[in-house]
Formats: sequence, structure tokens, C-alpha cells
Amino acid sequence: MLSVPARWPARVRPRLLLAVLLLPALGGADVAGEPAQAAPPADAPAHAPVQNWSFKGPFGHFDLAAVQRGYAVFAGVCASCHSLTQVQFSDFGGMGLTQEQVAALAASWQVAAGRDAEGHLRHRKATPDDALPRPYADADAARAANRGAVPPDLSRITQVYPGGADRVYALLTGYTAAKNSVTAAGAGAGAGAGAGAGGETHAALPEMGFANPYAIGHRTAMPPPLRDNAVLYADGTQPTAQQEARDVTTFLAWVSSPHADDKRRLGVGVVLYLCFLACLLVILKRRIWSHVAK
Repeated sequence: MLSVPARWPARVRPRLLLAVLLLPALGGADVAGEPAQAAPPADAPAHAPVQNWSFKGPFGHFDLAAVQRGYAVFAGVCASCHSLTQVQFSDFGGMGLTQEQVAALAASWQVAAGRDAEGHLRHRKATPDDALPRPYADADAARAANRGAVPPDLSRITQVYPGGADRVYALLTGYTAAKNSVTAAGAGAGAGAGAGAGGETHAALPEMGFANPYAIGHRTAMPPPLRDNAVLYADGTQPTAQQEARDVTTFLAWVSSPHADDKRRLGVGVVLYLCFLACLLVILKRRIWSHVAK
């Protein structure tokens, strides 16, 4: 039975007893008044380590060389399963390409151009005005090709994915190979699996997916998509798996917010203008009221 010291005033004792009795019902608060923190679920994704990105912060900027390398990784690895439905080829001019380079890049892709007289789908070279083509005709085709998993669109992945760019990079590099029954270097079993040398068939893939502490439930349908020398960088950068992951994450961050650098420059200009205006107003105020005695 609960009791309080007899030296406390009689009017305080009932209130104290009531507070102690109601304490568990008020969210498990401790004696100090701070709510108890619920333990995260066992299958919750691990917290992604914080990375040093050039585009982070109010004064950050995108490394356009890394963005271009990231496009090479996307086109060579990710595009076989993932789409960028909100991106047109003309948008790639923002990553430092000339109009001629954008046109040449678009021409390296094939887009649907209707059907012929026999009902067969026709294709043509893409133009800068075209959107990037989808790897699958619809969600059903994606499920059929990926054992029931639908690879997500990556147009805004770093903005909508919890953890942002840090978690995307952690997911790409965080596979625990010891717990995976196969090494899927390019098998098309899930999001991001593209060109690779593994050659495993769908039947060889584990039913529960691939172990990755940064995925929901610590398992993902996407096999490890990156490997050393998976792509060839035009600038001579060594294409290690970690470098490819950083570059494609930078590219996806740029795709998610292609005007971020312009907004930062505009913001800095606005702040400088407001500071100048504030100084001008202070000087004007002192001049107008200078004849008034204090």
C-alpha cells in the first residue's frame, strides 16, 4: 500500500498519491517527468552513417563531375529496372552538358514510337524533348520480371526516402554478403539490378531477399547492384563499388532537386540585399532624426 511521510501537509498527500497512481497511464513517464522512449522495432532499418556530401548545407553545391559519373552508373546498372519518369533528356543540360552532348546522349536511348501495321511496337532514337523510357510497360510486367517486386521510380528518391542520400548510399553499400545465399551481381531480381556478371537465374535467388541492415525488415528484393569496374568513367576515375555508389547517389540527389544550386545562390543574394537594405535604413533613420535632441 502506498504511503507518504506524515510530516507532509494533509492537503498535499491525496494529490501526491493520485499522481503516483496515474503515472503509468500518462504514457509511462518516469519520476523526472520525461516520457519513456519506446525501443525501435527489431526489424527497423539501421541508422545510416552521415556522409560528407558537397550538396549539403545552405552553401553546398553539386559536384557536376560526380553527377555525370552517377548518370553513367544509372544508365549502365540501374536503368534496367528503375525509371526516372519525371526527367526529360533536356534536363541533363543542367549537369554541365552542352546541347550537342544532350542530343547525343538522348540518341543513345530508344523510345516507343507507336505500332506498325502488324501491331508490333516500334522504337526510335530519343530526342532531348523525350522523357526517359520506362524499363517495363507496367507494374505487372515489373512484378513478373522481379519475382513480385516492383522497382521504385527514382525521380525523387532522395527526398521521399527516409534518411535521404545517406540511406541510399548505405543501402547500396551495406549488403552483408555472409548472410546471402548467392552473390547477385546483375541478376534482375529487384530494384537497381542491372548489368552484371553474376548470371544467376531468378530461381537461384533467396526467397526472403538479400540481407541489408538499412532495408525495411533488414531484407531487400534488390541484389547487390554494384561491383568494381561495373562501368567505365570517361574522366578516368577508378570505378570501385564505393565510388559508383557515391556517384549514383549524387546523381539521384541532383535529379531529386536539380535547381537546388540556383535556389542557394538566389538565397545568398537575397540575404545580402536585405543586409544592405537594413544598413541603409539605419543610416536613413539616423539622418532623419539627427536634429531631435535626446
